Amino acid sequence: MDTGAIGRVQSPRIIRIGGGIAREVSEVLDQLGLSRPLIVTDTNLVALGHVATVTDVLDTAGIVWAMFDGVVEDPTDTCVEAGLEVLRSGDFDCIVGLGGGSPMDTAKAISFMSVNPGHVRDYKAPTQIDRPGPPVILVPTTGGTGSELTRWCVITDTELTEKYNLSGLACAATAALIDWTFTVTKPWRITADTAVDSLTHAIEAYVSRRAFAYTDAFALAAMPAIASHVRAACDDPENPHAREALMLAASQAGMAFSNASVALVHGMSRPIGAHFHVAHGLSNAMLLPAVTAYSVTAAPARYATCARVMGWALDGESDVVACEKLVNGLKDLNADLKVPNPGELGHAADDAKLMVMAKQALASGSPQNNPRVPTAEEIVRLYQDVWH
Repeated sequence: MDTGAIGRVQSPRIIRIGGGIAREVSEVLDQLGLSRPLIVTDTNLVALGHVATVTDVLDTAGIVWAMFDGVVEDPTDTCVEAGLEVLRSGDFDCIVGLGGGSPMDTAKAISFMSVNPGHVRDYKAPTQIDRPGPPVILVPTTGGTGSELTRWCVITDTELTEKYNLSGLACAATAALIDWTFTVTKPWRITADTAVDSLTHAIEAYVSRRAFAYTDAFALAAMPAIASHVRAACDDPENPHAREALMLAASQAGMAFSNASVALVHGMSRPIGAHFHVAHGLSNAMLLPAVTAYSVTAAPARYATCARVMGWALDGESDVVACEKLVNGLKDLNADLKVPNPGELGHAADDAKLMVMAKQALASGSPQNNPRVPTAEEIVRLYQDVWH
């Protein structure tokens, strides 16, 4: 948040946005001189017909493709290895990742691990993965993670029970086709969770110690769009205005956090996902009000601005009042979106496990970007507050 901060931006070479834009996939491949794609997705998206939206276009264009549909939720190192086997078994010149954050992150990891030695854990942050593999074209279907525009991906280690960040030029897609029409089939719970995931990206990017003017612009555009449209999208899944707004906001928030980084919410969220298999957006939602309440005193002007741009506080109100309204607004949003706490889902964690999770959170590096940097003991106390 230093006004003199130097910004370093990484993003795809091609970004196309709009309803039906996924049908331009063959045109984008031709523009990039590519013709032999491996599609990385999951079986649910095949069943929904979303994959056929892309493959029908490829078939019409005479482009030969193959598919790896073995992506699992919260993709694992073993999932990446299985995808690598498929990539190496054919003559592919690019990867098309189609789906939510899990297929897109898997597509990125398959690409860079095809040219970098060792295990994927060898490259966890703060290592920068700058040797790219085959070009990656990403087609998001959920509008939450923003992975299509970020230089990050997240993989779960099945041996260490740890989720880790992977970052660098090799994690930035070559092209992104952002088509909101895929999102009308999202169920209520996923709509809510992915929207709060986007909101967390925007808020954390704006209050991050690494924020700068470029990322601020994206974060400040995303926050009001999400706050204004998430309830409508949940209540009316085929509301085109709400769906389009959330999809665009997810991408804006993705651009913001990709270059300003996330902070304490994400640092604490990943261990919940790794140990209890809670969906990423849901674990962010569980944490966001409590972590915000913990952090506001360290950056009151920034947090107050978040409340004002979302219409939860008035311009003439003090930063203290605006911060209070921000925390209450986040609590109200969680109540409306029926966000449970981990205990309500039946997940039990003693102090020893919470300390392991706290140390994993700190090791990720994200909490160090928070306006108020916690100790491991403070993270444990936050987990305890959230759990109950």
